Amino acid sequence: MSPLRIFGAPALLAAGFLAVAAPARAQEAAPAPLPPKQSWSFAGPFGRYDQAQLQRGYQVYREVCSNCHSMHFVSFRNLSQAGGPSFSEGQVKALAETFKVQDGPNDAGDMFERPGRPSDPFPSPFPNEQAARAANGGALPPDMSVLAKARDIEFGGLWFMLQPFSQYSEQGVDYIHAVLNGYHDNPPDGFKLPDGKYYNDYYPGHAISMPKPLSDGQVTYTDGSPQTVEQYSHDIAAFLMWAAEPKLVERKRMGLTVVIFLAVFIGLLYAIKKRIWAGIHDDTGVTTAAQPGE
Repeated sequence: MSPLRIFGAPALLAAGFLAVAAPARAQEAAPAPLPPKQSWSFAGPFGRYDQAQLQRGYQVYREVCSNCHSMHFVSFRNLSQAGGPSFSEGQVKALAETFKVQDGPNDAGDMFERPGRPSDPFPSPFPNEQAARAANGGALPPDMSVLAKARDIEFGGLWFMLQPFSQYSEQGVDYIHAVLNGYHDNPPDGFKLPDGKYYNDYYPGHAISMPKPLSDGQVTYTDGSPQTVEQYSHDIAAFLMWAAEPKLVERKRMGLTVVIFLAVFIGLLYAIKKRIWAGIHDDTGVTTAAQPGE
């Protein structure tokens, strides 16, 4: 049986992401600080995605991240679904055609490349894992489909008990934002940076294989949003959160509906209980159930 069916895609992708970090574990003497909490439109029980932000995030992914990272579990047609970037069908078709997808074999038995279609998943920029490692100094760029959910943050103590009440589930996007803003040209004194690595405040071990991917003015926005690393990192992190949990808005709406139903149902049960089991006191002071008609 395929390991994908045994463990599930998110577990495998999380394991692959941690494997990329393995070469840097020798430098874990100084633990990475917790990523600062950011403000997200989709946070909390009533949060929802910002459509304009998701569209900007897709632009950052297409122009920057897709050069190294795939999103095998997201199809182009998902970009048009409600609650997400909500591109039109025509826009999705045009966006898909900007990618080259391997297909085949043809009548001659050969594989060939064609423009992407809305039904295609986002393709990998590399033909295989070996080619990806060779192009990235031995490191394997993780698939971004569930990257925002494959990273958790340990707060320690009893803070985890507050999460069900705070509805805080943005550890992954906070981490992505922090890493994209955590690069430094020179490591601190006493830190020996391995060859081919880059110093990052928030990456485990501080030595990351990915060079700084974003710089101010790199991606041109047409909606007037700031063209800064801070804005880019917010937008791509939000887009990756949507890619990992595209049904988030529907899930929260359903959860609210269930909570309201349960509250009404409990109220009705309590009222029925009071009506049926309304007691009367006899001469001995013992409470007995009221009989019909009494």
